[in-house]
Amino acid sequence: MGSNDGQDDEQPVHFVWVDTFEIAMFPVTRREYSVFLTATGRDRPREWHNRDFDRSQLPVVGVSWNDAYVYCLWCSSEGQEVRLPTEAEWERAARGLRGGQRYPWGNEIPGWIPNNGKGPLAAPWEVHLGPANDFGIHGIGANIHEWCADWHGKIYYDSSPQRNPTGPQTGVRRTSRGGSWRHAVTISRNAARSKLDPEFRYTDYGFRLVRSSGIRS
Repeated sequence: MGSNDGQDDEQPVHFVWVDTFEIAMFPVTRREYSVFLTATGRDRPREWHNRDFDRSQLPVVGVSWNDAYVYCLWCSSEGQEVRLPTEAEWERAARGLRGGQRYPWGNEIPGWIPNNGKGPLAAPWEVHLGPANDFGIHGIGANIHEWCADWHGKIYYDSSPQRNPTGPQTGVRRTSRGGSWRHAVTISRNAARSKLDPEFRYTDYGFRLVRSSGIRS
């Protein structure tokens, strides 16, 4: 986990163990999130009515960490026990079977990424675009920042536990991972970290669900 050629908060590189988990093949879409909005009456995401963001198979964006957390609680109350991934789980999923790659699909930005990975684009792209990584996960590392469960700690990697790290107990910003259609480069390295105030709603922030498998090794 981590990188020695990235930002300071990606260092040092260290080994961690995560128990078996399942992660969604796609980020949560607008279609899925609209069911939640209808059922709960929660405030609409930022730019919800913007025509650039209103296709059903786009990832839902403009959601805060708090919104994503409540969505997980709602899904769980409906019988599907889900949550946001930890940073360690997200990075494990993004790295795929080979583990040492720079990006989920290899060491170069793949040709199917819109505009060769150069942005900013007008809006995110549909979640099904492009091939999955070798774990079968689509879009991870590209398109949008995906909220993670952890508080961000700049020096957390110095003392991170070796098994199932979950980040500092307190903090100011929540972590996120992945790319951003708004950025000059729309895909991020597997180890790259980002963070944001959990109340902020940005149009390049969405989320992906995980669930624990109950299997420990």
